[in-house]
Amino acid sequence: MKQSPGIRLDHKIIYEVIDSGARVLDLGCGTGDLLYLLASRKNAKVQGIELDDRAIHECVKKGVNAFQSDIESGLKEYPDLSFDYVILNQSMQEVKQVDFLINEALRVGRILIVGFPNFAYWTARYMLFFQGQAPITKSLPYFWFNTPNVRFLSIKDFEDFCREEGLKVLKAVYLGEKRTVKFIPNLLALNAIFVITRGRMDE
Repeated sequence: MKQSPGIRLDHKIIYEVIDSGARVLDLGCGTGDLLYLLASRKNAKVQGIELDDRAIHECVKKGVNAFQSDIESGLKEYPDLSFDYVILNQSMQEVKQVDFLINEALRVGRILIVGFPNFAYWTARYMLFFQGQAPITKSLPYFWFNTPNVRFLSIKDFEDFCREEGLKVLKAVYLGEKRTVKFIPNLLALNAIFVITRGRMDE
């Protein structure tokens, strides 16, 4: 799958997963580009949570309903199954209590869409093994001293997490720079998107 002009590849994948008219909560929604796409083209009922003031301002300019809050504090103000989909895209690696947040997301939503950079990407392995330096890739563009990330995980790590936590993987898509990756994703994919819900993979 090639990237469409003007739409990020990860946003395109998530857009295709979500049903028309769905209720969607985006945790760490940034400037609201994805939510705007879902609201304008799929008539989704969208809501975002974001900590950054400037990003919230951009959401408001787009007409996206977003609240300023820290997703780390949980989603206790939302009743069970308030949403059809909860999105946690490119934010999980910045969260300290991932298991708590994922459990909360799957309490308030039926399905959780998680996107994250793959720390086991081949250039990251090369830098660490041959250069002895903390890796910098297109999906992990920060130096060790200014990164917002508090954890680094691979595709295999997240698969193991889902298995251990009894989460069912409905779909997994692996992303390169411009298209999806089909072969050895733990080595060749820059990013991954998992669509998960309650229940084990073999159910």
